[in-house]
Order: sequence, then structure tokens, then C-alpha cells
Amino acid sequence: MKRRWPAKSTLGYTAVIVGCFALGMLAGFTSFANEVDSAMYDWMFRLNPPQAASTQSIVLMIDDPTLKDLGGIRSLRSILAKALSRISTVQPKLVAIDVILTDPGDPSEDERLENALKATPNVILATDFSNDAWEDPIPGLRRWAVAVGTTLADEKSLDGVTRQIPLEEAERRERHWALSLEAFRVARGVTRILETPDDLQLGSTVIPARRKDNRPLRIRYLRDRSPALSLKDLLAQRDVIPTVSLKDLLAQPELVEGFRGKAVFVGVYSNTAARDHVVTPWGGHMAGVEVNAQAFETLQRGIFYVDSRNDTMLAFCIAVAVCAGLLFAVTGGWITYGLAALLLLAAHTVPFLFFHRGIVFPYFAPLSSAWLTVAGAAIYQHFVVRRQLFKSEDQRTRYRQAIHFVTHEMRTPLTAIQGSSELIGRYNLNDDKRKQIAQMINSESKRLARMIQTFLDIERLTDGQIELKREPFDLKEVVNSCLDRACPIAERKHIALHVDGGLEGSVRGDRELLEYAIYNLLTNAVKYSSSDTEVLISTRPGGDQVRLSVRDQGMGMEPKELKKIFQKFYRTKRAEASGEQGSGIGLSLVDQIVQHHKGNMEVTSVPGEGSCFTMVLPAFSPVKVKEEAGSLMPSRDR
Repeated sequence: MKRRWPAKSTLGYTAVIVGCFALGMLAGFTSFANEVDSAMYDWMFRLNPPQAASTQSIVLMIDDPTLKDLGGIRSLRSILAKALSRISTVQPKLVAIDVILTDPGDPSEDERLENALKATPNVILATDFSNDAWEDPIPGLRRWAVAVGTTLADEKSLDGVTRQIPLEEAERRERHWALSLEAFRVARGVTRILETPDDLQLGSTVIPARRKDNRPLRIRYLRDRSPALSLKDLLAQRDVIPTVSLKDLLAQPELVEGFRGKAVFVGVYSNTAARDHVVTPWGGHMAGVEVNAQAFETLQRGIFYVDSRNDTMLAFCIAVAVCAGLLFAVTGGWITYGLAALLLLAAHTVPFLFFHRGIVFPYFAPLSSAWLTVAGAAIYQHFVVRRQLFKSEDQRTRYRQAIHFVTHEMRTPLTAIQGSSELIGRYNLNDDKRKQIAQMINSESKRLARMIQTFLDIERLTDGQIELKREPFDLKEVVNSCLDRACPIAERKHIALHVDGGLEGSVRGDRELLEYAIYNLLTNAVKYSSSDTEVLISTRPGGDQVRLSVRDQGMGMEPKELKKIFQKFYRTKRAEASGEQGSGIGLSLVDQIVQHHKGNMEVTSVPGEGSCFTMVLPAFSPVKVKEEAGSLMPSRDR
């Protein structure tokens, strides 16, 4: 008979692997996992710096010394006008001003700044959504700007490190692109940004930025800025965005040549007036205007970091879990642990390989699922091996006891055969006596063969490798056969075997196995009873059941012993003290035989007064079987 479902051990092992995998995946969505992923991102970022290339932007910084010399933050519009007047003379490619100019200021300062904007080509102004409203530049300034962009930083960063910025922000049915993206669009001379749910396209450049989460862009930060103060130093900068203080630019007019043809980002960086600075993966601090310049350089180079898809990460984690499960299920020994170490090494190194190709792959979720599945598989298989070891030891003991049982049971027919054969060879017997002895030898040899076959059948029955016969028979025939075999044993102890009633009742099943079970109950009753007592055998049909009882007047058992009496190799203290030989397997086999016949065993006992073992079996009724068979026949109209 084929097994329809996997074994319990296989289902349990699968459940452990699935549970460890699920726990690892859940751990990958915790705040701690986010911290680990962010820290690993920063580390991998520092291991894979951008290739050196000339930069297309420059930062003009309004720092604390500039504010101090030019009138402070109150004179910011005049300061911006001075800056624009100075750099417009060298025709920069564009000027992106990272300053919110939403409130009207001093009319003269506004007019001065407006004139400076008018004289400067390709100016991009900043806006922001704050206090439930857009902070757009005042109309007088807005009309001279070619675009308005947002300066929103990465507000979702939990550790304060700005690794990405959103390229769009939509609030109150109004949308603005990021300042860096608008600067890139103007630099490329593109009038329209093409959109899809997964990316943006400006000319030939495709930017992988999904619409979800406001189209995030991971910034490929160049190295920390260098405070170059001469034109020669500015032009020599590679892989660094030059940063010039407005105070230095006003003091050294020759520095203005460094702004020619560049994308100029103008902003405030002051520890007292405006605390607009962030932390980068490099570990240093950077002004917000520099972040916009870094994002512009990322767009300009066209080499982007993209987040891996969730299904890719999930597929990798599932593959690792499956490999871990198969590894410990199929292989064994040191090879298993060596391959498991390689599997864990792969889980550690795959994020680095992906990152080297520009794909940001989560680190904690694959790692946690890999470690948990490998550990779960190893622990489970360890306990399985231990359980199998204990099981093999138990089987060894069981077979040793079984062999003892077989040799003990075979002793009687072998003794009879041996004694009969000696009589034939030693004495000159007449034909009738020889015939009688030959019949006895034949009978005992057949009995021995049946005993061996029954024992083998019981072993196969225990392992679930045998199918029971299903034949109807009367209990009277089986009981009488068992009584004939048990009478000689009972006579030696002067124990009387009595039958109560007519032994009524029929069952359907394996006759040989049930005969073995009844014989075992009879011999046990005789074995553990005192001399000059009696053993009573009775049957009681009733309804759908037949009850066959064997009652003795033996030593009896304690209530706590009754709970273990059908366990393999269990013997009561009274039985061991009696000196009677036994393996402790007989009653266990009786219980298994009765259970395989869809019945059950009942036992009552009182110490010193005896025990009663009752087999409760389904009754067989030929009339009922005929009626059931007739009900299944198709009806015929008469």
C-alpha cells in the first residue's frame, strides 16, 4: 500500500525549515534590520567609490564668514544679488539657488535681486511644502526663473544619513521636480521629462526611479569637498565638487573663471543662521546645497544604484532555505557542514556582488533566513540522528528479546521431535507405535513451522508490512485448538481449564494471529497462577461486539502496573520475582493483533486474587453481511 502523505519526520522537518525561513524574513523587516542594511550600504559604498571623472558643477557657499562681512542673514537677498552679479559675467551653464524666497523683503533688495536674476541665464529657484502650503518664490522673482524645484531631503532616513533624495513631490494637486533634476534637465536642454511607473527619461538618459515613495534617487556621492582657493586648484579638481565661499570669490575675482560653463549651486551653510547640513555615507557633514550638487553629478554621470526587486530577494531567500533543507536531508557528516558554510558564505557575499553591479540588495533578510534555516536544519537533523540511534538500540534490544522468546517457544516442539526421533532409533517398535510417533513428529514439526511463520507475521505486523487475512470463523474452533495445546502445560501445575458457556460468537479476521493471541493469554494465565487453581475462558456476544475473557486466580497486578502491561518488554515485579521465564513481548503483540482487528484489550486485576484479560472484537454476522450486500444491489421493477 503506497503512502499518500509524507512521513511525519519529513513533515516535521519541512515545518522547521519553513518556520525558520518565515522567522528570518520577518526579522528582515524590523527596525534593527533597517539599521544593519543601512550600515552595510554605507560600508559597501565606501568600498566602491565612483570612478574619477571631471565634475560639471560647482558650489558657491554663503557661509558664516560671508554673512558676517555682508550684513548677516537679513541681507541674504542683497548677498544673492552680489553673487549672481559676479558669476553671470562668465556665462555659467545654469544657476540653481537653494534658498526659499517666498516672503517679500525690502523692496530695494527685492528689486536688486530681480535685476540680478534677469541678467543671469538659466536660473532655477527653490520651493518647499511646509505648513500645508507650497513656499513658492514671490512672483517678481519667479518670472525670471526657468524652473522651480524642491529641496526635500531624505526624511525617511532613520539614522540621519542622507543616502537618497526624492525626485518629485506632489501636494495639494501640485507637483514639483527636485532642484537637482530640474538643473539636469536645463543642462541637457530638455524641455519635457518622460515618465513611466518605474523610471524617468531625459533625452538619452533613463533614470531608474519608481513612482512609489516619490521616485527616490540614490546619490553616488563623490568624495568630500576640498576647500580650493585658487583657480588652478579648482580646475585640477577631479572626483570632487569644488566648493567656493562667496567671501573668497569677492576677495579673489580670478576665482570666477572656475564657474564658466558650470552648473552653479548657490546656498547657505551656516551653523548659526541656518542648520542646513546632513550626514553622508562617507561619514562627514555636507550642506543641503551640496547634496543637490551631488545628486546633479549622479544624474550627469548616468550611473545609478537601483534597489533590487522584492521578488528577487524573496526568491534568493527561498533558494537558500531550500538548499539548506536539502543539504541536511540528503548529505551527512563533515561534507554537510562544509557545504553549509559555503551556503552561508554565499548569503554574506551576494549583497556585495549585487552592489558591485549597481544593485542594492538587502543584507539582513537573506542573512537571517540563511542562518536560521541552516541552524534549524542542523539542530533538527542532530536530534533525528540521536532519535534514530536510540531507535536502533531499542530495536537491537527488541530483536534480542524476540530471539529469546522464539527459542523459548520452540523448545517444546523441538523437545518432542528430538525425543520421538530418539525412541525410533533406540528401540525396536512395532508398526502402530512407529506410526503414532511419526504422526506426532509430523504434528510437532507443522506446529513449529506455524510458530515460525506466526512470529514472522507478527514482526511484519509490528512494522506495518503485512495485510491481515479477512476470513470469518467461529471463536469456538480457535479456543478449543488453544485449549488442546495449553492442557499439557496446565496439567503439570494441576490447573484446571474451564469453559464458561458454549463459546458463542463469530469474528472476521486473521485466524492464525488471533489463535496466537488467545493461546498467549491462556499460557500466561497458567504460567502466573498457583497450583490447584483454575482458569476460566468465556465468550459473551452482544450487539456488534464479541467479548472473549480469560480469568485466572494468579498473583494479580497493581493499578500502576496495569497502565504499562501492554508495553513492549515490560514485566511486573511479581512476574520477575516468580522465576517464570518471559520476554515481556507477548502481551504487547496481543494488543497489536487486537488493534489491527479494530478491537481493544481490557484488563482488570487485584493483587493476590488474579487477573482478567478481555479481547473486545467486532462481531461477524453472516445475515447482516447478506442484508448489506443486498442493499447494494440495484433495484428491479417488478
